[in-house]
Amino acid sequence: MGKQKALMDKLVRTFQIRHMLLRQALAECLGTLILVMFGCGAVAQLVLSGGSHGMVLIVNFAFCFTATLGIGEGGHLNPAVTFTLCLLGREPLRTFPVLFLFRTLGAFLGSWIIFGMYFDALWDNGKGTLIVVGENATTGIFATYPSKHLTLVNGFFDQLYGLISCISWVHDGQDTHDQGSRAFNSGYAVNPARDLGPCIFTALAGWGSEVFTAYFYWFFVPIFAPFIGAVVGMMVYQLMLGYHVEGKAREKREEEEKEEQEEMLKLSSLSTKESSSLMPPC
Repeated sequence: MGKQKALMDKLVRTFQIRHMLLRQALAECLGTLILVMFGCGAVAQLVLSGGSHGMVLIVNFAFCFTATLGIGEGGHLNPAVTFTLCLLGREPLRTFPVLFLFRTLGAFLGSWIIFGMYFDALWDNGKGTLIVVGENATTGIFATYPSKHLTLVNGFFDQLYGLISCISWVHDGQDTHDQGSRAFNSGYAVNPARDLGPCIFTALAGWGSEVFTAYFYWFFVPIFAPFIGAVVGMMVYQLMLGYHVEGKAREKREEEEKEEQEEMLKLSSLSTKESSSLMPPC
């Protein structure tokens, strides 16, 4: 036991990272990896089995559960959310690019794990090819693509709505994913890193550059639209609720500070009077 404890202490001292932003980035990377691994894993099982091993409810549960788990541990897992927090001054602006990079890396690695897990099934589904668009397309397992009825304009609005509808939960520190009610249009996006990482992975893994050009360059929509939706959602929330609650809290805090200052002045005055009464007369 003593040797094991000494070894563990040595490992902790060796690998402990004291830089707070880097520690936060690694945690967000792992959280996004788990989000993609569980969520896309459920999608893979549903798609590759032809619906015999899974259902849409399981996919909804997988994404929502992992997102809630990450947020419950203090993470956001979403660059669009971090962007709004930076605009509000709740996060330093320098955190945004770092967390965006590490979340994208986490999504990339999560896709890699699912690709390895379902490697044979993916090739069997496409009869020896990895298909981007068509009946046996499998890129939708990893990244989000539009349903056949969805136009770019409607898809852009879909992503805007996704962030606008849930941004109030962000500021209340709760779940930020309204996935299940919107999956019919374009899958589970509203998260730029969750989509960009798998897009990059599938392009490198064998699907090719078509993943970026398919459906009239659809991949731009789930990456850029969430940022606009997050900003609009933040403005709506702040104007309708946030500024009023924050103003009330500020007034209460200022009143408490004023009372504390008055109490300090009273104590100082009493202390001065006591000191004067104890001084001997000249």
